[in-house]
Amino acid sequence: MDEKRKSKRFSENSSADSHINNLDDGCLMHVFSFLSPIPDRYNTALVCHRWLYLACHPRLWLRVDRSIKDLSEPGVFPNIETAVSAARPGDTILIAAGGTHHASNIQIKKPLCLIGGGELPDDTTLICSRGSDSALEFLSTCKVANLTVKAELGCCLLHRSGRLIIDGCILQCESNPLDYLSYAIVSTANGAEVFPRPLAKTGRGDGVSVSRTRIEGGAKAVSTSETLALQHVRVIYARTSVFFWFDVEHR
Repeated sequence: MDEKRKSKRFSENSSADSHINNLDDGCLMHVFSFLSPIPDRYNTALVCHRWLYLACHPRLWLRVDRSIKDLSEPGVFPNIETAVSAARPGDTILIAAGGTHHASNIQIKKPLCLIGGGELPDDTTLICSRGSDSALEFLSTCKVANLTVKAELGCCLLHRSGRLIIDGCILQCESNPLDYLSYAIVSTANGAEVFPRPLAKTGRGDGVSVSRTRIEGGAKAVSTSETLALQHVRVIYARTSVFFWFDVEHR
């Protein structure tokens, strides 16, 4: 009796799977477009070869490509600022490798994931011009991965609210006589600000998580508000680099 029930369940599940697989590629890709890129669409790509191809299709990711000539091409933008402006909450923006992308005081007020399109973070570089507070300013939960961000003064990444995840990046503060004014990461969540500006409302769970990230130059790796503190610090010294893992959480 139990074997018959198991067989029936298996056949029902197989039937359900076959129904969705009967959809053509266009329909199935449209279904995948409603999934959040991480973790849902990522997990979808693990199901089979066909789903991997469709879930990772360029049509499902916003792209930043400085060399783009046809601005009418959907989902492709000439710079990061226009891509962020056009993105919907939960979108992933793939920033093309090669050359440098200029990023100065770009505010991100919705949940987004920004990923470098190269094999290594060195392949995709964001440059913050002198006189800017930061390259990217986060007022929502976001993830930054596989990118190099360079700043001469100010900071590379400015975190004001939400949860910021930094994974596999390189944050560089350029050598300067005023090094004491520069930081790789500044978090002003729920506290006094280093760079004054009207704050967005902050909620619970504000913090920064850093993993597999090189931090070079500047006065400190991270500057925090009074209510946040550096925790769970781990450092690996390689021959040419230092890699950091740490969290910035409430005391």
